[in-house]
Amino acid sequence: MSKFSMAFEGDAARVKLIAFFLPQFHPIPENDEWWGRGFTEWTNATKAVPQFPGHYQPHLPADLGFYDLRLRQSRHDQIEMAKEYGIDGFCYHYYWFSGKRILNAPVDDMLADPQSDMPFCLCWANENWTRRWDGLADQILIAQKYRPEDDLEFIKDLVPFFRDPRYIQLDGAPFLIVYQPQHLPDAKRTVQTWKDYCSRAGISKIHLCCALTHGNWDYKQFGFDSGVHFPPNNDVADNLSREMKVEEGFEGRIFDYKEMANLYLAQKNGAHNVFRTVVPSWDNTARRGRRALICLNGTPENYEYWLSESIRRTREEYPGRDRFVFINAWNEWAEGCHLEPCRRYGKRFLEATINAKYGRTKFDSFPHVGIPAESLAKPPPTFAEDAAAWVLRHLKTQAQNWRWTRERWAKRLQNLIRNMRVSGSVKSE
Repeated sequence: MSKFSMAFEGDAARVKLIAFFLPQFHPIPENDEWWGRGFTEWTNATKAVPQFPGHYQPHLPADLGFYDLRLRQSRHDQIEMAKEYGIDGFCYHYYWFSGKRILNAPVDDMLADPQSDMPFCLCWANENWTRRWDGLADQILIAQKYRPEDDLEFIKDLVPFFRDPRYIQLDGAPFLIVYQPQHLPDAKRTVQTWKDYCSRAGISKIHLCCALTHGNWDYKQFGFDSGVHFPPNNDVADNLSREMKVEEGFEGRIFDYKEMANLYLAQKNGAHNVFRTVVPSWDNTARRGRRALICLNGTPENYEYWLSESIRRTREEYPGRDRFVFINAWNEWAEGCHLEPCRRYGKRFLEATINAKYGRTKFDSFPHVGIPAESLAKPPPTFAEDAAAWVLRHLKTQAQNWRWTRERWAKRLQNLIRNMRVSGSVKSE
Protein backbone atom coordinates (compact mmCIF):
# COMPACT_ATOMS: atom_id res chain seq x y z
CA MET A 1 0.00 0.00 0.00
CA SER A 2 1.22 3.47 -0.85
CA LYS A 3 2.48 5.65 1.97
CA PHE A 4 0.12 8.26 0.57
CA SER A 5 -2.87 6.00 1.03
CA MET A 6 -1.81 5.29 4.61
CA ALA A 7 -1.59 9.02 5.35
CA PHE A 8 -5.38 9.36 5.73
CA GLU A 9 -6.06 10.02 9.41
CA GLY A 10 -9.42 10.95 10.88
CA ASP A 11 -12.52 12.09 9.01
CA ALA A 12 -11.20 15.61 8.33
CA ALA A 13 -8.02 14.28 6.76
CA ARG A 14 -9.69 11.66 4.59
CA VAL A 15 -10.14 14.15 1.74
CA LYS A 16 -6.83 14.78 -0.02
CA LEU A 17 -6.18 17.57 -2.53
CA ILE A 18 -4.49 16.57 -5.79
CA ALA A 19 -3.49 19.21 -8.35
CA PHE A 20 -3.12 18.45 -12.06
CA PHE A 21 0.38 19.27 -13.27
CA LEU A 22 1.39 20.28 -16.81
CA PRO A 23 4.98 19.28 -17.75
CA GLN A 24 5.22 21.53 -20.86
CA PHE A 25 7.65 24.05 -19.37
CA HIS A 26 10.79 22.92 -21.13
CA PRO A 27 11.76 22.78 -24.83
CA ILE A 28 11.52 19.54 -26.80
CA PRO A 29 12.50 18.78 -30.43
CA GLU A 30 8.87 18.24 -31.48
CA ASN A 31 7.72 21.65 -30.27
CA ASP A 32 10.80 23.25 -31.83
CA GLU A 33 9.71 21.78 -35.16
CA TRP A 34 6.01 22.57 -34.84
CA TRP A 35 6.02 25.97 -33.14
CA GLY A 36 9.56 27.34 -33.40
CA ARG A 37 12.84 26.83 -31.60
CA GLY A 38 12.70 27.25 -27.83
CA PHE A 39 8.90 26.98 -27.60
CA THR A 40 7.48 26.15 -24.16
CA GLU A 41 4.17 26.90 -22.45
CA TRP A 42 5.65 30.25 -21.46
CA THR A 43 5.73 31.24 -25.14
CA ASN A 44 1.95 31.14 -25.28
CA ALA A 45 1.35 32.60 -21.83
CA THR A 46 3.40 35.76 -22.37
CA LYS A 47 1.83 36.77 -25.69
CA ALA A 48 -1.81 36.90 -24.53
CA VAL A 49 -3.64 40.23 -24.89
CA PRO A 50 -6.88 41.43 -23.23
CA GLN A 51 -10.13 40.88 -25.14
CA PHE A 52 -12.28 43.39 -23.23
CA PRO A 53 -11.84 46.18 -20.64
CA GLY A 54 -10.73 44.75 -17.31
CA HIS A 55 -9.67 41.41 -18.84
CA TYR A 56 -6.79 39.95 -16.82
CA GLN A 57 -4.19 39.04 -19.43
CA PRO A 58 -1.41 38.10 -19.69
CA HIS A 59 -0.94 35.83 -16.67
CA LEU A 60 2.68 36.12 -15.59
CA PRO A 61 4.47 34.21 -12.80
CA ALA A 62 5.70 35.79 -9.58
CA ASP A 63 7.61 33.82 -6.92
CA LEU A 64 8.69 30.84 -9.05
CA GLY A 65 9.47 32.87 -12.16
CA PHE A 66 9.69 31.48 -15.70
CA TYR A 67 11.04 28.14 -14.55
CA ASP A 68 12.50 25.33 -16.68
CA LEU A 69 11.35 21.85 -15.66
CA ARG A 70 14.62 20.32 -16.83
CA LEU A 71 16.05 21.70 -13.58
CA ARG A 72 15.41 19.62 -10.46
CA GLN A 73 15.50 22.70 -8.30
CA SER A 74 12.41 24.03 -10.10
CA ARG A 75 10.49 20.90 -9.19
CA HIS A 76 11.77 20.94 -5.61
CA ASP A 77 10.60 24.55 -5.23
CA GLN A 78 7.16 23.62 -6.56
CA ILE A 79 6.85 20.67 -4.20
CA GLU A 80 7.89 22.72 -1.18
CA MET A 81 5.36 25.43 -2.01
CA ALA A 82 2.55 22.98 -2.75
CA LYS A 83 3.00 21.15 0.53
CA GLU A 84 3.15 24.38 2.50
CA TYR A 85 -0.31 25.35 1.23
CA GLY A 86 -2.12 22.05 1.59
CA ILE A 87 -1.63 20.23 -1.72
CA ASP A 88 -1.26 16.50 -1.03
CA GLY A 89 -0.15 15.30 -4.44
CA PHE A 90 0.35 16.05 -8.13
CA CYS A 91 -1.36 14.34 -11.04
CA TYR A 92 1.03 14.62 -13.99
CA HIS A 93 -0.36 14.73 -17.51
CA TYR A 94 1.28 11.86 -19.39
CA TYR A 95 1.68 11.94 -23.18
CA TRP A 96 2.02 8.52 -24.86
CA PHE A 97 1.43 7.90 -28.57
CA SER A 98 1.80 4.23 -29.56
CA GLY A 99 5.11 3.92 -27.76
CA LYS A 100 6.32 7.48 -28.39
CA ARG A 101 6.41 9.67 -25.29
CA ILE A 102 6.32 13.48 -25.32
CA LEU A 103 7.15 15.89 -22.46
CA ASN A 104 8.24 12.94 -20.35
CA ALA A 105 11.61 14.27 -19.12
CA PRO A 106 10.27 16.03 -15.98
CA VAL A 107 8.21 12.98 -14.97
CA ASP A 108 11.08 10.57 -15.62
CA ASP A 109 13.46 12.72 -13.61
CA MET A 110 10.93 13.00 -10.80
CA LEU A 111 10.74 9.20 -10.67
CA ALA A 112 14.54 8.96 -10.44
CA ASP A 113 14.84 11.71 -7.84
CA PRO A 114 14.12 10.64 -4.24
CA GLN A 115 14.21 14.29 -3.14
CA SER A 116 11.05 14.91 -5.16
CA ASP A 117 9.12 13.71 -2.14
CA MET A 118 5.62 14.46 -3.38
CA PRO A 119 2.93 11.79 -3.88
CA PHE A 120 1.86 11.60 -7.52
CA CYS A 121 -0.32 9.81 -10.03
CA LEU A 122 -0.69 10.00 -13.82
CA CYS A 123 -3.37 11.14 -16.24
CA TRP A 124 -3.00 9.74 -19.75
CA ALA A 125 -3.78 12.65 -22.09
CA ASN A 126 -4.93 10.38 -24.91
CA GLU A 127 -5.92 12.86 -27.58
CA ASN A 128 -4.33 13.87 -30.86
CA TRP A 129 -2.01 16.85 -30.90
CA THR A 130 -3.17 19.28 -33.58
CA ARG A 131 -2.63 22.88 -34.65
CA ARG A 132 -5.81 23.82 -32.76
CA TRP A 133 -4.05 26.82 -31.22
CA ASP A 134 -3.71 28.18 -34.76
CA GLY A 135 -7.33 27.36 -35.54
CA LEU A 136 -6.29 24.33 -37.61
CA ALA A 137 -7.69 21.46 -35.56
CA ASP A 138 -7.77 19.19 -38.62
CA GLN A 139 -3.97 19.37 -39.00
CA ILE A 140 -2.66 16.55 -36.80
CA LEU A 141 0.87 16.88 -35.44
CA ILE A 142 0.97 13.50 -33.71
CA ALA A 143 -1.91 11.04 -33.55
CA GLN A 144 -3.21 8.44 -31.16
CA LYS A 145 -3.22 5.30 -33.32
CA TYR A 146 -4.64 2.74 -30.87
CA ARG A 147 -2.89 -0.20 -32.48
CA PRO A 148 -3.82 -3.71 -31.23
CA GLU A 149 -0.57 -3.98 -29.30
CA ASP A 150 -0.87 -0.53 -27.69
CA ASP A 151 -2.96 -1.64 -24.71
CA LEU A 152 -0.25 -3.96 -23.47
CA GLU A 153 2.67 -1.67 -24.34
CA PHE A 154 1.09 1.27 -22.56
CA ILE A 155 0.47 -0.52 -19.28
CA LYS A 156 3.98 -2.01 -19.34
CA ASP A 157 5.29 1.53 -19.57
CA LEU A 158 3.42 2.54 -16.41
CA VAL A 159 4.41 -0.33 -14.12
CA PRO A 160 7.64 1.38 -12.90
CA PHE A 161 5.52 4.35 -11.81
CA PHE A 162 2.94 2.13 -10.09
CA ARG A 163 5.69 0.42 -8.10
CA ASP A 164 7.13 3.67 -6.79
CA PRO A 165 6.26 4.18 -3.09
CA ARG A 166 5.19 7.76 -3.83
CA TYR A 167 2.54 6.67 -6.33
CA ILE A 168 -0.96 7.56 -5.13
CA GLN A 169 -3.22 4.63 -4.31
CA LEU A 170 -6.85 4.36 -3.32
CA ASP A 171 -7.75 1.35 -1.21
CA GLY A 172 -4.40 -0.21 -2.12
CA ALA A 173 -4.77 0.26 -5.89
CA PRO A 174 -2.57 2.59 -8.01
CA PHE A 175 -4.81 5.42 -9.28
CA LEU A 176 -4.72 6.12 -13.06
CA ILE A 177 -6.84 8.70 -14.91
CA VAL A 178 -7.58 8.46 -18.64
CA TYR A 179 -8.63 11.74 -20.23
CA GLN A 180 -10.85 10.37 -22.99
CA PRO A 181 -11.75 6.68 -22.66
CA GLN A 182 -14.39 7.31 -25.34
CA HIS A 183 -11.54 7.33 -27.87
CA LEU A 184 -10.44 3.80 -27.03
CA PRO A 185 -11.65 1.37 -29.74
CA ASP A 186 -12.80 -1.17 -27.14
CA ALA A 187 -12.46 0.41 -23.70
CA LYS A 188 -13.64 -2.62 -21.72
CA ARG A 189 -11.13 -4.88 -23.46
CA THR A 190 -8.40 -2.31 -22.76
CA VAL A 191 -9.35 -2.24 -19.08
CA GLN A 192 -9.18 -6.01 -18.84
CA THR A 193 -5.81 -6.12 -20.59
CA TRP A 194 -4.38 -3.57 -18.18
CA LYS A 195 -5.70 -5.30 -15.08
CA ASP A 196 -4.58 -8.74 -16.23
CA TYR A 197 -1.05 -7.54 -16.96
CA CYS A 198 -0.75 -5.71 -13.64
CA SER A 199 -1.89 -8.81 -11.81
CA ARG A 200 0.78 -10.90 -13.55
CA ALA A 201 3.34 -8.19 -12.68
CA GLY A 202 2.53 -8.49 -8.99
CA ILE A 203 0.20 -5.45 -8.78
CA SER A 204 -2.98 -7.08 -7.54
CA LYS A 205 -5.32 -4.28 -8.58
CA ILE A 206 -5.39 -0.85 -10.19
CA HIS A 207 -8.01 1.88 -9.95
CA LEU A 208 -9.03 3.32 -13.34
CA CYS A 209 -10.65 6.73 -13.29
CA CYS A 210 -12.43 8.24 -16.31
CA ALA A 211 -12.18 12.00 -16.86
CA LEU A 212 -15.72 13.24 -17.52
CA THR A 213 -15.10 15.34 -20.62
CA HIS A 214 -16.61 16.28 -23.99
CA GLY A 215 -20.19 15.45 -23.08
CA ASN A 216 -19.43 12.21 -21.25
CA TRP A 217 -20.81 11.86 -17.71
CA ASP A 218 -20.78 8.05 -17.48
CA TYR A 219 -17.61 6.19 -16.50
CA LYS A 220 -19.32 2.82 -16.11
CA GLN A 221 -19.94 2.38 -19.83
CA PHE A 222 -16.17 2.00 -20.32
CA GLY A 223 -15.64 -0.47 -17.49
CA PHE A 224 -13.81 2.10 -15.34
CA ASP A 225 -13.90 2.17 -11.56
CA SER A 226 -14.72 5.85 -11.14
CA GLY A 227 -15.07 9.22 -12.83
CA VAL A 228 -13.58 12.63 -12.15
CA HIS A 229 -15.06 15.99 -13.03
CA PHE A 230 -12.90 18.04 -15.40
CA PRO A 231 -14.22 21.61 -15.48
CA PRO A 232 -14.80 23.58 -17.59
CA ASN A 233 -15.55 20.47 -19.74
CA ASN A 234 -19.30 19.77 -20.07
CA ASP A 235 -20.06 23.33 -18.95
CA VAL A 236 -23.32 24.86 -20.22
CA ALA A 237 -23.17 28.28 -18.53
CA ASP A 238 -24.59 31.22 -20.48
CA ASN A 239 -22.38 33.03 -22.98
CA LEU A 240 -22.04 36.62 -21.76
CA SER A 241 -19.91 37.97 -24.60
CA ARG A 242 -22.88 39.66 -26.33
CA GLU A 243 -23.37 41.85 -23.27
CA MET A 244 -19.73 42.92 -23.09
CA LYS A 245 -17.39 45.37 -24.80
CA VAL A 246 -15.30 42.67 -26.48
CA GLU A 247 -12.63 43.37 -29.06
CA GLU A 248 -13.78 43.48 -32.67
CA GLY A 249 -13.59 40.00 -34.18
CA PHE A 250 -13.95 38.17 -30.87
CA GLU A 251 -15.61 34.80 -31.56
CA GLY A 252 -15.06 33.06 -28.22
CA ARG A 253 -17.26 32.43 -25.22
CA ILE A 254 -17.36 34.17 -21.87
CA PHE A 255 -19.12 32.75 -18.82
CA ASP A 256 -19.44 33.48 -15.11
CA TYR A 257 -17.41 31.47 -12.58
CA LYS A 258 -20.41 31.05 -10.29
CA GLU A 259 -22.53 29.49 -13.04
CA MET A 260 -19.82 26.98 -13.93
CA ALA A 261 -19.13 26.10 -10.30
CA ASN A 262 -22.81 25.63 -9.47
CA LEU A 263 -23.19 23.18 -12.36
CA TYR A 264 -20.60 20.93 -10.75
CA LEU A 265 -21.65 21.52 -7.16
CA ALA A 266 -25.17 20.43 -8.10
CA GLN A 267 -23.94 16.98 -9.15
CA LYS A 268 -25.04 14.33 -6.65
CA ASN A 269 -22.20 11.84 -6.51
CA GLY A 270 -23.14 9.71 -3.53
CA ALA A 271 -24.72 6.95 -5.66
CA HIS A 272 -21.74 6.97 -8.03
CA ASN A 273 -17.99 6.90 -7.61
CA VAL A 274 -17.16 10.37 -8.90
CA PHE A 275 -14.43 12.72 -7.69
CA ARG A 276 -15.00 16.46 -7.62
CA THR A 277 -12.65 18.92 -9.32
CA VAL A 278 -12.31 22.68 -8.84
CA VAL A 279 -10.62 25.24 -11.09
CA PRO A 280 -9.08 28.47 -9.74
CA SER A 281 -10.16 30.17 -12.96
CA TRP A 282 -10.16 29.49 -16.70
CA ASP A 283 -8.99 31.61 -19.62
CA ASN A 284 -7.24 30.08 -22.64
CA THR A 285 -6.76 33.38 -24.48
CA ALA A 286 -3.01 32.65 -24.57
CA ARG A 287 -3.72 29.60 -26.75
CA ARG A 288 -6.90 30.51 -28.62
CA GLY A 289 -6.78 34.30 -28.98
CA ARG A 290 -10.14 35.64 -30.16
CA ARG A 291 -11.65 32.14 -30.05
CA ALA A 292 -10.94 31.84 -26.32
CA LEU A 293 -13.08 30.35 -23.58
CA ILE A 294 -12.96 32.88 -20.74
CA CYS A 295 -14.26 32.66 -17.18
CA LEU A 296 -15.26 35.90 -15.46
CA ASN A 297 -14.66 36.30 -11.72
CA GLY A 298 -12.02 33.62 -11.37
CA THR A 299 -10.85 35.17 -8.10
CA PRO A 300 -9.19 33.58 -5.07
CA GLU A 301 -12.32 34.24 -3.01
CA ASN A 302 -14.67 32.50 -5.46
CA TYR A 303 -12.25 29.60 -5.76
CA GLU A 304 -12.01 29.27 -1.98
CA TYR A 305 -15.77 28.96 -1.68
CA TRP A 306 -16.06 26.36 -4.47
CA LEU A 307 -13.20 24.30 -3.03
CA SER A 308 -14.53 24.44 0.52
CA GLU A 309 -17.98 23.35 -0.69
CA SER A 310 -16.48 20.53 -2.76
CA ILE A 311 -14.57 19.24 0.27
CA ARG A 312 -17.64 19.51 2.52
CA ARG A 313 -19.91 17.72 0.05
CA THR A 314 -17.33 15.01 -0.56
CA ARG A 315 -17.24 14.25 3.17
CA GLU A 316 -21.03 14.14 3.26
CA GLU A 317 -21.32 11.88 0.21
CA TYR A 318 -18.60 9.44 1.29
CA PRO A 319 -18.52 9.51 5.09
CA GLY A 320 -15.60 7.71 6.65
CA ARG A 321 -14.02 6.93 3.27
CA ASP A 322 -10.72 7.97 1.69
CA ARG A 323 -11.44 10.43 -1.13
CA PHE A 324 -9.70 12.92 -3.39
CA VAL A 325 -10.70 16.39 -4.55
CA PHE A 326 -8.79 17.48 -7.63
CA ILE A 327 -7.69 20.98 -8.61
CA ASN A 328 -7.30 21.91 -12.26
CA ALA A 329 -4.54 22.99 -12.14
CA TRP A 330 -1.23 23.66 -10.44
CA ASN A 331 0.37 25.33 -13.45
CA GLU A 332 -1.82 25.64 -16.56
CA TRP A 333 -0.57 29.16 -17.27
CA ALA A 334 -1.75 29.37 -20.88
CA GLU A 335 -5.24 28.32 -19.78
CA GLY A 336 -5.37 30.87 -16.98
CA CYS A 337 -5.80 28.25 -14.25
CA HIS A 338 -2.88 28.01 -11.85
CA LEU A 339 -2.29 27.91 -8.13
CA GLU A 340 1.31 29.04 -8.59
CA PRO A 341 1.72 32.70 -7.62
CA CYS A 342 1.09 35.30 -10.33
CA ARG A 343 1.82 39.01 -10.47
CA ARG A 344 -1.80 40.00 -9.92
CA TYR A 345 -2.86 37.75 -7.06
CA GLY A 346 0.44 36.67 -5.55
CA LYS A 347 -0.12 33.63 -3.30
CA ARG A 348 -3.80 34.29 -2.71
CA PHE A 349 -4.96 31.16 -4.58
CA LEU A 350 -2.61 29.09 -2.43
CA GLU A 351 -3.86 30.78 0.72
CA ALA A 352 -7.42 30.08 -0.40
CA THR A 353 -6.50 26.42 -0.84
CA ILE A 354 -5.30 25.92 2.70
CA ASN A 355 -8.21 27.94 4.10
CA ALA A 356 -10.68 25.66 2.32
CA LYS A 357 -8.84 22.49 3.28
CA TYR A 358 -8.91 23.24 7.00
CA GLY A 359 -12.36 24.82 7.16
CA ARG A 360 -11.13 28.37 7.68
CA THR A 361 -13.10 29.95 4.86
CA LYS A 362 -15.25 32.96 5.73
CA PHE A 363 -17.42 32.76 2.61
CA ASP A 364 -20.90 31.23 2.48
CA SER A 365 -21.49 32.11 -1.19
CA PHE A 366 -19.61 33.36 -4.24
CA PRO A 367 -18.56 36.96 -3.44
CA HIS A 368 -17.84 37.99 -7.04
CA VAL A 369 -20.56 37.49 -9.66
CA GLY A 370 -21.79 39.02 -12.91
CA ILE A 371 -20.16 41.22 -15.52
CA PRO A 372 -17.93 43.95 -14.03
CA ALA A 373 -19.17 47.45 -14.86
CA GLU A 374 -16.06 48.33 -16.86
CA SER A 375 -16.61 45.31 -19.12
CA LEU A 376 -20.29 45.91 -19.87
CA ALA A 377 -21.39 46.98 -23.31
CA LYS A 378 -23.71 50.01 -23.46
CA PRO A 379 -27.09 48.54 -22.51
CA PRO A 380 -30.08 48.96 -24.85
CA PRO A 381 -32.30 51.94 -23.91
CA THR A 382 -35.38 51.47 -21.74
CA PHE A 383 -38.83 52.52 -23.02
CA ALA A 384 -38.69 55.73 -21.01
CA GLU A 385 -35.24 56.54 -22.36
CA ASP A 386 -36.43 55.79 -25.89
CA ALA A 387 -39.47 58.05 -25.48
CA ALA A 388 -37.44 60.88 -23.99
CA ALA A 389 -34.95 60.68 -26.84
CA TRP A 390 -37.80 60.84 -29.40
CA VAL A 391 -39.34 63.93 -27.76
CA LEU A 392 -35.93 65.62 -27.68
CA ARG A 393 -35.33 64.88 -31.34
CA HIS A 394 -38.82 66.20 -32.21
CA LEU A 395 -38.31 69.45 -30.29
CA LYS A 396 -34.94 70.00 -31.93
CA THR A 397 -36.50 69.47 -35.34
CA GLN A 398 -39.34 71.88 -34.62
CA ALA A 399 -36.94 74.49 -33.31
CA GLN A 400 -34.80 74.16 -36.42
CA ASN A 401 -37.89 74.46 -38.64
CA TRP A 402 -39.12 77.55 -36.78
CA ARG A 403 -35.71 79.18 -37.00
CA TRP A 404 -35.46 78.39 -40.69
CA THR A 405 -39.01 79.72 -41.32
CA ARG A 406 -38.36 82.95 -39.38
CA GLU A 407 -35.12 83.58 -41.20
CA ARG A 408 -36.71 82.81 -44.55
CA TRP A 409 -39.61 85.29 -44.07
CA ALA A 410 -37.28 87.97 -42.72
CA LYS A 411 -35.16 87.62 -45.83
CA ARG A 412 -38.23 87.81 -48.11
CA LEU A 413 -39.40 91.00 -46.38
CA GLN A 414 -35.99 92.61 -46.77
CA ASN A 415 -35.98 91.75 -50.49
CA LEU A 416 -39.49 93.19 -50.92
CA ILE A 417 -38.54 96.49 -49.28
CA ARG A 418 -35.39 96.72 -51.38
CA ASN A 419 -37.34 96.20 -54.59
CA MET A 420 -39.95 98.78 -53.65
CA ARG A 421 -37.25 101.38 -53.01
CA VAL A 422 -35.71 100.72 -56.37
CA SER A 423 -39.10 101.21 -58.05
CA GLY A 424 -39.83 104.40 -56.02
CA SER A 425 -42.77 102.95 -54.19
CA VAL A 426 -41.09 103.51 -50.86
CA LYS A 427 -39.22 106.64 -49.97
CA SER A 428 -36.59 106.95 -47.32
CA GLU A 429 -37.31 109.42 -44.48
